[in-house]
Amino acid sequence: MDFRTAIEFPKQNFFIDHSHKGLLMGSCFAENIGTFMVQNKFACQVNPYGILYNPLSVSKALHEMIAGKQYTSQNLLFYRDCFHSYMHHGSFSDSTQDQCLKRINNRLDEAHEAIIQLDYLIITFGTAWVYTLKETGQVVSNCHKLPANHFLRSMLTVENIVADYTSLIRTLLQQRPCLKIILTVSPIRHLKDGLHANQISKATLLLAIDRLQEAFPESVFYFPAYEIVMDDLRDYRFYADDMLHPSSKAIQYIWENFGTLYFSRKTKQIMKECDDIHKALTHKPFRKESEEYKRFLGQIVLKINQLKEKYPYLDVQKEIEQCHIQLNQ
Repeated sequence: MDFRTAIEFPKQNFFIDHSHKGLLMGSCFAENIGTFMVQNKFACQVNPYGILYNPLSVSKALHEMIAGKQYTSQNLLFYRDCFHSYMHHGSFSDSTQDQCLKRINNRLDEAHEAIIQLDYLIITFGTAWVYTLKETGQVVSNCHKLPANHFLRSMLTVENIVADYTSLIRTLLQQRPCLKIILTVSPIRHLKDGLHANQISKATLLLAIDRLQEAFPESVFYFPAYEIVMDDLRDYRFYADDMLHPSSKAIQYIWENFGTLYFSRKTKQIMKECDDIHKALTHKPFRKESEEYKRFLGQIVLKINQLKEKYPYLDVQKEIEQCHIQLNQ
C-alpha cells in the first residue's frame, strides 16, 4: 500500500541551467530555495528587498527595480533609534541614515542590472493579507513594529492580484520576451491570521496564480511547493519546532522535486561537480602545514580551473580565493 499522496508534476517546456540569469522574490520560502540555488552556483539574485510576503509588495519592488529607483531620505522613517524603509525587510535598517540608504541602493543597483538580463523569475506569495499605512495609503512590506493603529489590515482579492500582475508581467515580457516566470505559494502557515483566514488567504493566492497561468500560458508556470508540504508530506515530522515552517528535511525534499522538474541531466552533473569541490574545501586536515595537504589543495585548484574551462559562465572565484588563503596559511 502507498501511504502518501504523490504530487504529479506537469511537464515543462524549459529547463533552468547555470548559464541562465535568475531572480527569486517573496517570502522566506523564496529565501530557502534561493539559498540552494546560490550554493549550487546558479547565477541568481535572491530577495534584493529582503523577505516580502504579499503580492503587491513584490510587484512594487519589481517595478522599482525595472525603473532603477534610488532611495533618498524621503523614503525612510525613523523609529526606535533606527532608519527603516516600509518597502524593505528589517535587515536593511540602520542607526544611521547614510548606512541604511547605502544598503538599500547598493542592492537596488545590482538588482536593476540583473533584471534587464533575466531568463527566469521565481516569485513566492506568502499571504493575501496586506497592511496599508493610513497616512499615505501605501501598502507596506514591513510594519517595523510600529503601533497597529498606524495601519489598515485587509485581504487582497483575486481580482486585485490578477490586475496588478497582468500589468507587471506585460512590462517584464516587453523587456524580456522569453522570460519564464515560476509562481509558488509558500507552505508556511500564518497562524496569527487564524487557521480559517490563513486558508482563505492561500486559496486567494492559488486562484490568482491559476488565472495568470491562463492569461500567459507560455510564460507563467506554477510549482506546487504548497501542495508538496500540505498533501505529500502532510505530517508534523516535516515541520520545524514552531509547527509553522517546513523543516530542513521538507525544504530539501521540495528542492529535490524542483530539480526533478527544472534541471537537465547536464545541470545536475555540474551541481555534482560543484558539490564535490565544496565538500573537499570543507575537509579538515590533521596538519594544515603538511605537504600532503598542500598537494590536496593544489588538486582542488586544478579541478576548479578545469570546471571553469568547461563552463565559463560559472562563478567560482570564491572557491579559488579560499584555496589560496588555505595554501598561504
